Amino acid sequence: MLEKDGVPTQDDLASIAPSEERLAKGPVAIIECFQPIPCDPCYDWCKRGAIEKFRDPTDLPQIDYERCNGCSLCVIGCPGLAIFIVDQAYSEKRARVVLPYEFLPLPEEGEVVEALNRKGEKVGRAEVLKVQQTKQKTTLISLLVPQKLAMEVRFFRRGENG
Repeated sequence: MLEKDGVPTQDDLASIAPSEERLAKGPVAIIECFQPIPCDPCYDWCKRGAIEKFRDPTDLPQIDYERCNGCSLCVIGCPGLAIFIVDQAYSEKRARVVLPYEFLPLPEEGEVVEALNRKGEKVGRAEVLKVQQTKQKTTLISLLVPQKLAMEVRFFRRGENG
């Protein structure tokens, strides 16, 4: 339960998830922001107008999934590290998940890591596809994960063999 442990419920996640049809079209932002706090930079970072203008800074972000192309700018601009890109159209067997990362050392492209869910539990293995450093100091890590884990993997842990 979100209020107790910071982990969103299945109902919370269902309320923000794009349709299966949209997920099949290619990369799209998933905004996992569930608490009304004064924060609205994602709107300013979105150059496609996919994130709707906030009436009040404590409003939760609303996204037009059809306008979103998964460019990742909103991921870079989110101070809460609550936005991810999911690309279920990456390949037949694997999806690409892009997540913000603010730790050192950075993983290596091609490295196999433990794929973690929102609770920090290992749910499988992932391959680091890309490590993209930005001027804003938030590094974007692209992970390749099994298709079935695309909406579950939200972090990773480095280890000897993933």
